[in-house]
Amino acid sequence: MVHWTAEEKQLITSIWGKVNVAECGAEALARLLIVYPWTQRFFASFGNLSGATAISGNPMVKAHGKKVLTSFGDAVKNLDSIKNTFAQLSELHCDKLHVDPENFRLLGDILIIVLAGHFGKDFTPEAQAAWQKLVRAVAHALARKYH
Repeated sequence: MVHWTAEEKQLITSIWGKVNVAECGAEALARLLIVYPWTQRFFASFGNLSGATAISGNPMVKAHGKKVLTSFGDAVKNLDSIKNTFAQLSELHCDKLHVDPENFRLLGDILIIVLAGHFGKDFTPEAQAAWQKLVRAVAHALARKYH
C-alpha cells in the first residue's frame, strides 16, 4: 500500500478537480501513440493511426483517452486502495490484451507532461512529485497481475 501525506492528497485532488478528462485523456493517449509508435499495435481496431494529425483527430483515440483518464479518477478517489481499484483492469490488460506493463509507466510519464502543459505554474514541483507517485502507483497496480 502506498502511504500518502495529507499534502500529497490535497495536491492530487486540487489538480484533479480542474482536469478536463476528455481533453487531457485524448491528448495523453495521442501522445503515447505518437511518441511510442510501437504502442499502436494494441489499438489496431482504431483505424487510421498513420501520423500525428490522424492520431490526434481520431475519435476512437479521443474516446479511449477519456476512458483511460476517467480510470485515473478512480485512483484519485481511492488513493488508499489503488491495487484493489485496478485489479480487474490489471487482469484484462495482462490476460486478454497482453499489454506490455512498461506501457503503463510510459503513459503515466506522458500524463505528467500533459498536466504540466495544461496547468503551467499551478503544476508545482510538489504537485508533480505527488502526481508522479500516483502514476507510479497506478502503473504498479495495473502490472500486478503480471507478477
